[in-house]
Amino acid sequence: MSSPDHAEPAPGTRAPLSAVDVLAFVCELFAFFTLAFWGFAGWPFPWNIAMGLGLPIVAILLWAFFVSPRAVLRVHPFVRAVIELLVYAGATIAWWSMGQAWVGLVFAVVAVTTGVIAGRRRFA
Repeated sequence: MSSPDHAEPAPGTRAPLSAVDVLAFVCELFAFFTLAFWGFAGWPFPWNIAMGLGLPIVAILLWAFFVSPRAVLRVHPFVRAVIELLVYAGATIAWWSMGQAWVGLVFAVVAVTTGVIAGRRRFA
């Protein structure tokens, strides 16, 4: 007998979003924004356009293929976690390279903590 916390939603519906789900989504968006900002602001002219567009596109594609709730490719949860951490680490390193180590550190702590909590809820 399953507990009410892990009851399957009715067909055609999904479980309601929690605060952790919303915070995880905000962390994802912030990581994509950070990579775009770093690409446009942190590179000289010809490269800033390529990096400003390319970095977030690559991160979004990785996210869509492996990490998103409707991922194209189903992978082991540990592979999923590593890819999620790579995106977050890229954003953290971008903030550090722009001289904003505290922003990068706070983002890393919030994103990893949120990812761990969301992952534990997802696979519990």
